Formats: sequence, structure tokens, C-alpha cells
Amino acid sequence: MLIALIARDKTGALQIRKDTREAHLAYLQSTGVVSQAGPLIVDGDMAGSLVILDVADMAAAEDWAANDPYAKAGLFDSVELIEWKKVI
Repeated sequence: MLIALIARDKTGALQIRKDTREAHLAYLQSTGVVSQAGPLIVDGDMAGSLVILDVADMAAAEDWAANDPYAKAGLFDSVELIEWKKVI
């Protein structure tokens, strides 16, 4: 099942994102469930994340999200997990 993770950073948290980026990218690559991923951009700066997960169920997506180094570092103001259907 495909799940879209849409996360918005806390205001003023760009340095947390920069400091944790390497660990986050390693996590994306190592877990084997990320179909697509990239930062959300606001006014030219990274301000959130969009990650498409290919997982067995919503519980697996929730577990993945909780273990993301960005989440553990307290980067996000909000995280939304939504089932997603790829069309193109």
C-alpha cells in the first residue's frame, strides 16, 4: 500500500533539518520502503517533507514515521499519513 507522508517543519527549525539531514537520508535509503521523497519548499527554503512509502499497512507507515531521524529530532510541527494511489 502506498502512503503519502506530509510533514511540515516547526517554525525556525531549519537548522535542525540541516543538522539531521544526513541521518534522515541514510534512513530513507536503508529502510527499503521509500518510493519517492523530497523536501517541501517555502520561500526558497526547505520547510517540510513529502515521502511516498510502499508499506504493508498504515501501522508500518506510522512506525516508519516515528523512527525517522527528523521526527526523533523534533523537526516537525505536523505529520500526516494518507493512503495514496499512483496514477502517473
